[in-house]
Amino acid sequence: MLMKYKSAYQKIAMGLLSFFPEHRDLERLLVTMKEYITESNRQLFLWKEQEGFIGLIGVRIGENQIQVTHICVNPSHRNQGLGKRIVRALQEHYSKVPLTGDEATSEFLSRCDLHIDEKGKDSRPNLAVL
Repeated sequence: MLMKYKSAYQKIAMGLLSFFPEHRDLERLLVTMKEYITESNRQLFLWKEQEGFIGLIGVRIGENQIQVTHICVNPSHRNQGLGKRIVRALQEHYSKVPLTGDEATSEFLSRCDLHIDEKGKDSRPNLAVL
């Protein structure tokens, strides 16, 4: 289930972001967290399953698009399609605006089989949010 970031989840979010090589440096990690917390056009979401929080996705919100800037799944849960489920849930959350990627996330998003019509909505019938 996709859940908006809350300050109570800070350590979990930092742990997931630390899987990115550029965030292994604590100072860089703290700068990124501060951006998500203080900038009104940034939003961080966590993915929760029965065993707890196992994924994260961060976005930059624009007028005409939502740009995915971070996406991460705990290494012990990778290669199970969870990244795609997270992206699809995010697409459902922002159903009126198309998702795009940045240089770090575009390739992954291109493999997520997103079906977006000219209005930015998922064109597949009966998409269930997981």
